[in-house]
Amino acid sequence: MYPSNAGNYTAAEPPKFSSSPMATASLSAPQFSQPTPIGVPMDMPPPAFPTQTQRQVPWSTGLCDCCDDVPLCCITCWCPCITFAQISEIIDKGTSSCGMNGAIYTIIAYFTGCACLYSCFYRTKLRHQYSLQESPCGDCFVHFCCESCALCQEYRELKSRGFNMAIGWHANVEQQNHGVAMAPVVQGSMTR
Repeated sequence: MYPSNAGNYTAAEPPKFSSSPMATASLSAPQFSQPTPIGVPMDMPPPAFPTQTQRQVPWSTGLCDCCDDVPLCCITCWCPCITFAQISEIIDKGTSSCGMNGAIYTIIAYFTGCACLYSCFYRTKLRHQYSLQESPCGDCFVHFCCESCALCQEYRELKSRGFNMAIGWHANVEQQNHGVAMAPVVQGSMTR
């Protein structure tokens, strides 16, 4: 298994094999390669992986399709705070009330005349919730140029997605659950 002269040399003395120039050159200086680093160095940030973006879908109705729902169009033209309040309650999923959002909209409209700054925020939230396209232009620009048309389009979009806008978020959730309520919790134990 081992050569017969394996025990005849010390650690300071290299073994002698052959005197050919090829063998001497290969044994004179061992060639070591640097190990390939594995993993991510600690001083570098991790690589950014591309995130999957959802495909954006078009709105169910156009911006100028206000005449599709004439009563809504009339209410929104004369009192946009009502339409906005109903939209914002659904978008906020019931965390804010219809009355509070309508009052805030009215106060902003009364004192600044720019309630579109508040309502365009909700258009952006609606678009992100349902992956809607930002069309025909940016959210703030749509609300600034035609507040009534933008509110009507948002109302119709939520309505086309199955919401009954007149009853609010909580009633829509109950209606979606078919009125199934949880059984009441009984306090105490059974007695005879």
